[in-house]
Amino acid sequence: MEQALPALARLRIEVFRAYPYLYAGSEGYELDYLHTFSQAPDALIVTAENEAGEIVGCATGSALTGHHVEFAEPLVDAGIDLATTFYFGESVLLPAYRGHGIGHAFFDMREAHALAHGYKRACFCAVERATDHPLRPDEYSPLDSFWTARGYSRLAGAVSHFDWPETPEGPKIVHRMHYWTRSF
Repeated sequence: MEQALPALARLRIEVFRAYPYLYAGSEGYELDYLHTFSQAPDALIVTAENEAGEIVGCATGSALTGHHVEFAEPLVDAGIDLATTFYFGESVLLPAYRGHGIGHAFFDMREAHALAHGYKRACFCAVERATDHPLRPDEYSPLDSFWTARGYSRLAGAVSHFDWPETPEGPKIVHRMHYWTRSF
C-alpha cells in the first residue's frame, strides 16, 4: 500500500481538481492524508489499473472512529452509531475509465469489506454545489441517482463543513458536505 500512495495522491489531485470539488491540493498534503488514512482501523484502499499497470482510480474506506470530531459530530447528532458505521472516503476515477462498472466495483468491494468486519451501515460525504454554479460544466451529471440506485440515501439534516483551496496558493474556502448512508 505504501508504495502506491504517491500515485494515489496525484490521482486524487487530478480528479478532485474538476467540478464539483474544484480542489487545488498539494501532493505533500495528499501523501500525509493517505498515509494517515492507511493506518486507520479497518482501512481499505482499492485501486483500478489500466492495461499498462497505471493506477487510474481508487476508493477508500475505514472505521469512522479514526476521523475528525468535526466529521463525526453530525452523524452522532443524527443518531448514527459510529462504531457500527463504515466510512467510504472517496471514489476517484479518471474520466476515460468511467461508465464501465468500476464505480460499482469500488462500492461492491467496500461494502463487502465493511460486512466482513461486522459493520451495520456505510456512509460517505459529498460536496454540495448550487445548480447555477458558474464553473458547473454543461455536461455535468450529479451522482445522486447512482448512489440512490445502490441503496444509499441522503441523511436528512446531517451536514458538515470542510475547507480547501480552489486555486493554487489560494485561500481555503468552506464547503458544505452532505452525508449519505445505507444500512446492510
